[in-house]
Amino acid sequence: MAKLYFNYSTMNAGKSTVLLQASHNYRENGMQTYLLTAQIDGRAGRGRIASRIGIHAEADTFAAGDNLFDKITAQLSQTAPACVFVDEAQFLTRDQVWQLARAVDDLGVPVMCYGLRVDFRGQLFPGSAALLALADEMREVRTICRCGKKATMVIRQDDKGRPIREGAQVQIGGNETYVSLCRRHWRAAMGDLTPGS
Repeated sequence: MAKLYFNYSTMNAGKSTVLLQASHNYRENGMQTYLLTAQIDGRAGRGRIASRIGIHAEADTFAAGDNLFDKITAQLSQTAPACVFVDEAQFLTRDQVWQLARAVDDLGVPVMCYGLRVDFRGQLFPGSAALLALADEMREVRTICRCGKKATMVIRQDDKGRPIREGAQVQIGGNETYVSLCRRHWRAAMGDLTPGS
C-alpha cells in the first residue's frame, strides 16, 4: 500500500544523501524512480539533487504554481516509477502536499519527501506544516549540535558568523549561511537564554 512519507531534519543531517541512497536501492533492483527538487534551490545546479558527500542525481523541478499530481501522472505514463522522491520539501505549498497525497491515494505510488521542519526563526515552513498534518509516516533524520546533543533547530548567520534574528523565511544557502543547533544553543544564539543558565 502506497504512503506519503515525510523525512525531516535540520540542515546538514544528510537528508539528500538518504534520498539518493533510497532511489539507488530502487534502481539497483530494476525499478524506476521519479526525483523532484525545488526550482528555487539551484546550489547544486538546476534540476540536480546533490549531497555534501559528493553523490548526486538529475531531477525534475517544481515551482510554487506547479501541479504535482499532473507531473506524477505524466511521469507514470512514461516511465512507471515505483516511487517518487521529493527533495527540499519545505518549499512545497500546502496545495502541492495535497496533490502528493492524491497521487499516493489515487495513483498508488509511494511519495517520499525530504526537507527541513523549521526555519531559522523556529517557525514551520508551509510545506513542512502540511506534511506534518498529512503524511502517513514521518521519520526524523538526525544530526548533532556542536555540544553533541541532537540538533533540532537552525540559525542563519552573516558572513562574520553572527546570528541573524530577522529576515525572509527563505534564503538559499549552505554551511556558510546555516548552522544546526540543539534548542538550548539556538536559544542562546537568538538571545533567549535566562542569565546564568
